Amino acid sequence: MSHRGRWLAGACASTVAAALLVTGGALATSPQDGPGGDSADTEVAVGAYLHYATPGVEKMQELSRWLGGTELRAGHTYLPGDTWANIEGAPDSLRSWAQWRNESADRLFVLNVPMLERNEAGVPDGEVAELLRAGARGEYDHHFRQLAERLVGLGVPDTVIVLGWEMNGFNYTHRCRPDPENWKGYWRRIVAAMRSVEGQQFRFDFAPNRGSDNIPWTTCYPGDDVVDIIGMDSYDQEPGRTFDEQVTQPYGLQHQVDFAKAHGKRISYPEWGLFRHGDNPEYMQGMLAWIAEHEPLYHSITDYCPHGVWQCSQNPRSAQVFREFLSARQGRGGPGGFGRGDFEAWPTD
Repeated sequence: MSHRGRWLAGACASTVAAALLVTGGALATSPQDGPGGDSADTEVAVGAYLHYATPGVEKMQELSRWLGGTELRAGHTYLPGDTWANIEGAPDSLRSWAQWRNESADRLFVLNVPMLERNEAGVPDGEVAELLRAGARGEYDHHFRQLAERLVGLGVPDTVIVLGWEMNGFNYTHRCRPDPENWKGYWRRIVAAMRSVEGQQFRFDFAPNRGSDNIPWTTCYPGDDVVDIIGMDSYDQEPGRTFDEQVTQPYGLQHQVDFAKAHGKRISYPEWGLFRHGDNPEYMQGMLAWIAEHEPLYHSITDYCPHGVWQCSQNPRSAQVFREFLSARQGRGGPGGFGRGDFEAWPTD
């Protein structure tokens, strides 16, 4: 499902989102690298949505202290989808994120990019279908070339682009269901336009909601040549009363892992966290164990109430699990990241 309305609590809707990430990830794979690349590629970059825009960058240091000095290695933010100018990268906060990224060679910058303006305006299906057809004809290519040029100019040509996220849902104008074939064609046009810019090294992350939602996300998959990462946004909510059910449900976490392996892609979790089931340490432990086992390129917990653990005091038991696992003081989540071995001694009671 879409979460943007909750993300903007206390913030102006036209300035949408930013997120942070990160412990221990290196710059991970190139588009040609799949699962099983060199050792640095399997280190996991950890994140949390802390604040939209530039203050998100500033809060990274505070999160690092809370995690006992764990070094934060990746940053994640969103472009507002209200106007084409913002989709082209107009927000000044991009400079702050680019500066942060370029302070260390092993950092990862992740940017969610809407595919259409008025992305949260409740545009009806018929109009969405027309917009997707126009996009597939190339009418919006110039907006994405502008974005690519801006990112290259800011010194972040290797940005991970989470394009048209949660496309299998009901809410965003960039949703897939009104015309899946033209949605896929439009994605391909965007990727071609951005890759045409000299100096770019972008990686494109295809990140649906967990489950079938409004349409099975595999129906929207645009092709291996234009996707580098198979992501998934996954919250503790139905369908899936338990974490195990979230794994095994149709188009759930196991399907994502299997699909990515079959297509030679890394995985990611751009959004995840608590939700309908309250303070749920079993879910937190299950998700962290899943991440440790399957080693996504990065993951980003949504860190405000009701989803989060650091800035949300209503989830103390889940916060303890998250902090103890990722804290450098516990020997986990330090500069080398974490992997499946970190759960070998994790308590089960």
